[in-house]
Amino acid sequence: MQEDRIHEGATSTIGARIREIRERNRNSLEELAGKTGIDEEVIARIETNEFIPPLAALFKLANALEVDIANFFNDKPSDEKISITRRQERVRIGRRPHHDQGEVDYIYEALEIRHTGHMEPFLVEFPLQDTSEMVFNSHEGEEFLHILEGTVEFRSAERVEVLHSGDSIYFDSEVSHSFRRVGEEPARAIAVIWNKRA
Repeated sequence: MQEDRIHEGATSTIGARIREIRERNRNSLEELAGKTGIDEEVIARIETNEFIPPLAALFKLANALEVDIANFFNDKPSDEKISITRRQERVRIGRRPHHDQGEVDYIYEALEIRHTGHMEPFLVEFPLQDTSEMVFNSHEGEEFLHILEGTVEFRSAERVEVLHSGDSIYFDSEVSHSFRRVGEEPARAIAVIWNKRA
C-alpha cells in the first residue's frame, strides 16, 4: 500500500535541497553548524542522505537558512492563499534499517509540501520502544499533536503524560521532548508545528 511505503527518494532530495540552499546562501558547513547547534558532520551526513534528520533538525536548518521548511520538500514552494497536497504527493520519511540508533525514531509525513508559512502539518507514526531509546529534541516554535490512534507517551524533563486516541497536547517546542508508542497497537498523530520565524 502507498501509505505503508517510505518515499525512497525523499530524504536524498531533502539533503540535496539543504545543500543547494546552504551553498546559495554562501554558508559553509561550519557556519551552518554554528547557527543551528547541529554538528558539522551530522549536517554533511544529512546532505548526503546518510542521516535521517528529525523534524527538530529540519526546523533549525530552515531557520538558519532563512527559508520555510516547504523548501526542503518541494523545489517550487508557493505563498498562494489555497494549497492542495494530494495523498500521492505527500513525502514520507523514516529511519531505514542501515541508519544508526539515535537518529530520527519515528516516521513523519509532510501533509503540505507547497505552501510557505508559519504552520507545518505532519502525520507522525511512533515506534514501540523502551524509554532508554527515546531521542529528545527541541527547537523554536510551538507544537500541537492530536492522537488519531493508539497510545503515545510524551516525555519532558518535568512531565510524563500518556495520551490516548482522541487526546491532544500543545506545548512550547523549546522544551526538550520526546514521544514513544505504548502498547502493541499502531500509534499515529497529526502534528502541527508553528514556526516563530518571521
